[in-house]
Amino acid sequence: MVGKYKVVTLCGSTRFKDEFMKVQKELTLKEYIVISVGLFGHSGDNEVWEGMDEDTVTKTKEMLDDMHKRKIDMADEIFVINVDGYIGSSTRCQLLGD
Repeated sequence: MVGKYKVVTLCGSTRFKDEFMKVQKELTLKEYIVISVGLFGHSGDNEVWEGMDEDTVTKTKEMLDDMHKRKIDMADEIFVINVDGYIGSSTRCQLLGD
């Protein structure tokens, strides 16, 4: 907790950007401090990968996954966004600690 506010980290596939934004707003209005993903690599932030060679893309994705695990460590709670029951492999690994 930070002051009187619980901290929640959003988890889920970045292909669901609209759902992330919706949940972020809802939880903020319920007095949570919301930690989310830094970019939406599967839905709209494609320019991030432009000009990167395959090795750099791989290292960047590994860094983003590790960073998100640290965001989970900072949280009191997590909120999993699973549109139609979909949870991707990266999210599954983060939640299981792999």
